[in-house]
Order: sequence, then structure tokens, then C-alpha cells
Amino acid sequence: MSSDFLTLALPSVQELSPYVPGKPVEELAREFGLKESDIVKLASNENPLAPSSKVTAAITEALPDLTRYPDGSGFALKEKLAHRFNLETEQITLGNGSNDILELVARAWLAPGRNAIFSEYSFAVYPIATLASGAECRQVPAKNYGHDLEAMAAAIDDNTRVIFIANPNNPTGTWFDQAALNAFLRKVPNNVLVVLDEAYIEYAEQSDLPDGMDFLSRYSNLLVSRTFSKAYGLAALRVGYAVSSKEIAEVLNRVRQPFNVNSLAFVAACAALDDQEYLERSRTMNNQGMQQLEEGFKRLGLSWIPSRGNFIAVDFQRDASPINQELLQKGVIVRPVAGYGMPTFLRVSIGTQAENQRFLDALTEVLKQD
Repeated sequence: MSSDFLTLALPSVQELSPYVPGKPVEELAREFGLKESDIVKLASNENPLAPSSKVTAAITEALPDLTRYPDGSGFALKEKLAHRFNLETEQITLGNGSNDILELVARAWLAPGRNAIFSEYSFAVYPIATLASGAECRQVPAKNYGHDLEAMAAAIDDNTRVIFIANPNNPTGTWFDQAALNAFLRKVPNNVLVVLDEAYIEYAEQSDLPDGMDFLSRYSNLLVSRTFSKAYGLAALRVGYAVSSKEIAEVLNRVRQPFNVNSLAFVAACAALDDQEYLERSRTMNNQGMQQLEEGFKRLGLSWIPSRGNFIAVDFQRDASPINQELLQKGVIVRPVAGYGMPTFLRVSIGTQAENQRFLDALTEVLKQD
């Protein structure tokens, strides 16, 4: 006789639903009998460029060592990051993507009787990691789809251990400036860890976005989380990192799994850091693609949330699910965000010029049929 393992799980885990990623190209091809080559995927905030040639060369060179475990300390990558940001290697924690960093934080500091604060319309992993640890989620209502930092600071109590904030924010693309971040950090008690999630910061060149690294020396309770999955184009390899005080990093390394970053990810990330030209091309393509989509939405009479990421949330001011289904039938994958409490929106990743146009053409056809 089998047991009901759901009822045996932690009560907070029973509240969770599995994270649903963007629909894979292969799945859509099977579902509608489409050719994979005819499908455009703009659902997962991926870099539309092919990988850097320096990255592919580094991976090829590393292939003979696949029988060996990776360097558990990540020495070479930590050295490069420390040099790039003028840090000490002891301040850096490496993760299997930046998601891994968020999970490590929850594992180290959250538990029943404690709480974590995050914004409405923020990354789904924040509540997942919090609830999985048995802690309480304190979701603060958003302000114009972005973080209400004053309200988030006001939500802190004696049981708060972690605050997750994202800049730019996913899935809305909203952001806050340097003055707002500084004012917020001054209000947070030193015993509350602030996780500043900067997964998309490399796309945000504008001067009004703060660089979290600049705040580390002033706020000992700040952790900055970043990833190589977006602007550096390494989503499939899953490598991210956190920068913090040595004391915070030492705690994270107590719960970090050994060999949590694989060898190919290490060499790829090191090579990516050396390819500034690739990063600039990624930014240029993103800026041009963002303008292309905004102009397309304007022609279609649609509104959107201004974004500093590599994606944009467009508002249809009605249930967007049928529109999403019709786009899928035309071989265009975007991301519904009803699960984030935004049922009238679709989130669209910035693709190549041709991919963006394919989406706009398909969307035009769908809207004309309605």
C-alpha cells in the first residue's frame, strides 16, 4: 500500500506548485505538428546570439577532462571575477545559475518561524525557496508593477531574515535608481540579509540603475547575485555567482553542494568574461530589439511596461491566454504571466530582428482575427 507523500511533505511545500518554464521548441513541434526550424521561442529571456567563439573554443579544449570532477573551489573563475570587480575571492560564492544562490540563501537563513520579504510581480523562485524552507512569505504589493521599497522596509519585523529585491525585475522589467536603493538599505537592520538580484544588470547601461557592487563596502548585510545565463549567453551551462561580505560567503559555502558548477561551465564563464565584444553585441541587439517591439506595440495600439531587461511585458487589457494559444499555433512561443498575477500580459523576450518581426507579424494576424 503506497503512502500519500504530498501529505507527508512540509505544510509549506504542500502549498507549492512546480515551477513551469517556458515551453520548449520540441514540445510545441510535437503538439502542433510543426517543424522545429519554423518555431520562434521568445519565452525564457535567453540571449538570441550564438555563443561566443571564445566560449566554444574553451569548451572544446576542456572536453578531454570530462572524466574528472570540476574544481570544487572554482579558483580560476573566482580569480577573474575578483579582478573584474576589485574584490577578494573569499567574497564570491559560485552557483549552478543564480537560482542556486537564492536556494542557498533560503537554506542558510530561512526556517519555520522566520520570514522573507519580496515584491508582488517578482521572480517565482523567491516564494518557492522561502516556502520550501518552511518560512513565511511576505509579499508586498507592487507600485506601478515595480518594487515599493518603502513598503518593503516597513514590512520588516523581528522574524525577518531575508529580503529579495531584483533590479531590473523579472517579469515586469521595472527598476529603481541609486538613491532609492541607498535609502532602502539604510532602513534595513544589519541582521536582515538583502539579496539584490541583478540577473539582467548587464543589459541596463543607463546611469540611473545602481551597480550593486558599489554598495557592498557600505552595507555588510548586502548580497549581490548575478548570472552568466543572460547577456553572456550561457543559459544551458547554468553558472551564476554571489558577491557579499566574507562572513556571508562563508555561511553559504557551508550549505553549498560540492561541485555545484560543472567544468564546462567554469571554462565557459572564464572565456565569456574575456569577450567584451560579445557582451557589447548582446547589448546592441537587445536595445535595437526592444525599440523594434515597442514600435510594433505602438502601431498595434497596445500598452507595455517599460523594461531595462532583455524582455518586455505587453498588456492586452483582457485575458491574454487565448492570444498566447493562437501564437503557439503559429509557431511563436512567448510567456504567459498569469501565474504572477498578470493575466492580461504576455512577457516577450527580445530576439533577433527576424524573430521579433515574426512575433509581431503573428501577433498582428491574431489581433485582426479577434
